[in-house]
Amino acid sequence: MRKSLLLLFTLVLAVSLVTVGCGGTGKDDRGGTEVKNLLMATGGTGGTYYPLGGAIADVWSQKIEGVKVTVQSTGASVENIRLLSSGETDLAMAMNGVAQAAWKGEGDFKGSPVNNIAGAGVIYPEIMQVIAPKDSGIKTIADLKGKRVSIGPVGSGTASSAVKILQAYGIDPDKDIKKFQDTFADAARKIKDGNLDAAFAVLAVPAANIVDITTAVPVNIVDIEGEGLKKLLESEPAFSPFEIPAGTYEGEDEVGHTVAQWASLYVPADMDEDLVYNLTKNMYENIETIASAHARGNQISLDNAVKGFAPVPLHPGAEKYFKEVGVLK
Repeated sequence: MRKSLLLLFTLVLAVSLVTVGCGGTGKDDRGGTEVKNLLMATGGTGGTYYPLGGAIADVWSQKIEGVKVTVQSTGASVENIRLLSSGETDLAMAMNGVAQAAWKGEGDFKGSPVNNIAGAGVIYPEIMQVIAPKDSGIKTIADLKGKRVSIGPVGSGTASSAVKILQAYGIDPDKDIKKFQDTFADAARKIKDGNLDAAFAVLAVPAANIVDITTAVPVNIVDIEGEGLKKLLESEPAFSPFEIPAGTYEGEDEVGHTVAQWASLYVPADMDEDLVYNLTKNMYENIETIASAHARGNQISLDNAVKGFAPVPLHPGAEKYFKEVGVLK
């Protein structure tokens, strides 16, 4: 009898654990309304995706009846698209360029296209910043040949973008540079200690970690311009030219020429239309609340909401909201 009761208890516990996982359901804190539990893939705890994703998830959980969203720390964009495609997460933050490559089966997704995802809205601009000590003599991407360069963590959108940028300048990241794949926090320490010549990072402007480097080492923003930029924009339409104002960082007295992509929200293509509508609506209509929890939330804007998704389609639920507010016709 005891064995039977123990087996029954084990089965009940197992089922309850499954229901609160990816896409599961459960009860709210009062044991009343059934709650749909959603998991959102973000990024590392030291980056922007994780805390900003948490702020957005809190809004969804508070504003959408019957929905609770939990954030998951991950390796960021490339990993997130893979998790979303495989059904291991319900929502994903990712660079638009990474999602485009996944859809087309290129780059990190070569030979394995991902066509079961859809866009739900742009979150904020992602600005590539390539930093080198001022006394390194590194002023353009072409100057990185033979140098010690961190391109960003394995599986990150930073690394994926860095490879495309280097290749546009005829630089093979596996042969023509001494490649490192540090987090930017680690790369910043190495630059300050003289153990790294340059680092790629997708960060806000100004970026706290770069400001921190300048307390010890004046820096150059390594320019992305000229023929290399032209080739990059022709082959990778997800990028847009972006200027970093002179004086943004100590020691950088000229305008920095770089590129930006878009951090965006992606969902499964077959996710319920009403659910995606409510997720999209509540993200764009609670910007102040999100920004009060994370400053980058103030860059969420309907003006940018549908930029850079193609060829990845917008989800019908998101389209419905964007048509309501006049972003789409």
